[in-house]
Amino acid sequence: MFIGHFGLGFAAKAVAPRTSLGSLFLASEFLDLLWPVLMILGIEGVMILPSVNAVIPLVFTNFPFSHSLAFVVIWSFLFAVFIFVLRQDWRSSVVMGLLVASHWLLDALVHAPDLPLFPGSHIRVGLGLWSSYAGTLAVEFGIFFFGLWFYVRASRPDGRKGSYGLGLLVLFLVLIYMASIFGPPPPDVQAIEWTNVALWLFVIWGYWLDRHRPVSSGTVVQ
Repeated sequence: MFIGHFGLGFAAKAVAPRTSLGSLFLASEFLDLLWPVLMILGIEGVMILPSVNAVIPLVFTNFPFSHSLAFVVIWSFLFAVFIFVLRQDWRSSVVMGLLVASHWLLDALVHAPDLPLFPGSHIRVGLGLWSSYAGTLAVEFGIFFFGLWFYVRASRPDGRKGSYGLGLLVLFLVLIYMASIFGPPPPDVQAIEWTNVALWLFVIWGYWLDRHRPVSSGTVVQ
């Protein structure tokens, strides 16, 4: 899953208005930001196999530290504790922790049964929605635009940067997502690694956008 994670990051702004959109993107995408680093270090791995399913030509051979349920619980807890210590804001800390955990839950919808429960686990889960183009697109775009709707209601542009910045962000996310699905498979694993490292650009974009879209009064979930 890709833009669905960003959709939950958008939506969380309505629940945690004091938290920057960049931080919310960081939490919702944390597992996929950690994953390429572990691959570059040779700790985790992936194979390219175009015939494996309809949507994503990848076989996730080994990712116990970024995508096992046990480590997701650990990462979620650490995120929540770090944010609470840093900001003394229980709402933001809980939301950030839940966003990290939500990544695994959304991935479980689309992945084949390859998400381990813990490192070394022979039990792997995944509902396999990636076997269907229609199902994948419906779920991903549904979550993405649902979250975007919440974000638009919870914030307002303070000028052109706030309006055009959001529009361009949405456009880039959708174009990259569609290219990843309907474009050719990646040429090698290194391309996957550095493409996922580039996700940090959207986190930075979120921090920038947050400066130009202050929270709207009366639209925040209490």
